[in-house]
Amino acid sequence: MVVGQSGLGKSTLVNTLFKSQVSRRSTGWSRDEKIPKTVEIKSVSHVIEEGGVKMKLTVIDTPGFGDQINNENCWEPISKYINEQYEKFLKEEVNIARKKRIPDTRIHCCLYFISPTGHSLRQLDTEFMKHLSRVVNIIPIIAKSDTLTLDEKTEFKQRVRKELEACGIECYPQKEFDEDMEDKSDNDKIREAMPFAVVGSDKEYQANGKRILGRKTAWGVVEVENPNHCEFSLLRDFMIRSHLQDLKEVTHNIHYETYRAKRLNDNGGLHPISSGQDTQESNLTFCMDTPCLCE
Repeated sequence: MVVGQSGLGKSTLVNTLFKSQVSRRSTGWSRDEKIPKTVEIKSVSHVIEEGGVKMKLTVIDTPGFGDQINNENCWEPISKYINEQYEKFLKEEVNIARKKRIPDTRIHCCLYFISPTGHSLRQLDTEFMKHLSRVVNIIPIIAKSDTLTLDEKTEFKQRVRKELEACGIECYPQKEFDEDMEDKSDNDKIREAMPFAVVGSDKEYQANGKRILGRKTAWGVVEVENPNHCEFSLLRDFMIRSHLQDLKEVTHNIHYETYRAKRLNDNGGLHPISSGQDTQESNLTFCMDTPCLCE
């Protein structure tokens, strides 16, 4: 899942991460499409392959997050959608004749895009992460970080970390889930690097005698995969290589189990719950592009 205001490069970053056209905009989205007044969650699934390894990727898109005048409680439709996926999994799990492999539509990772203002987090940012960090793995990202100077970027990252700590917001990987000292050491490096200052681009340019992904400016080319230019490669390796399985395990063992225990405890067993379709019609203002990593 990818969450953030329009224009922060969410679709481009997702395409860059997986080196494929996997975002909603890449699969028939019209630039004339108007931003909806209420959230319209749309799902796009793909099977991507690299080196003979296949992975199913589902992109959950909710256009327009944070783009309205009144963004009060704009996280509620997203929270509702995440819990609905837990509910689907739970219903399959408690069936007497359940499937050997339960279809998993649960959200394993939520990338939250922060606008590169260089000042501080907006109240919308802190409220979203405060509510959603309880139900999903959140990874904060500073979008279009090439708009900040090196000093501005360093100061902004430090300020964001302090604000998240002051608000009691724990992003993935959470400290309490570190399994041993080696795991803690690796995760501490990740936590110190957050929020990741990234640049996304699906365009290639010639630089130093080779073709690279980047953003061309009047002063040169910002190289997406150059760690001296941005932290895109660190984010990619963290999400897709070193922590992909752990993201799924934390989702299952922590977030899903918390939801499951609450559902069974509140109802004394599993009972159907309202789909809440009328909630979608409420005057909640917001949205954005939201992708999700599923297995």
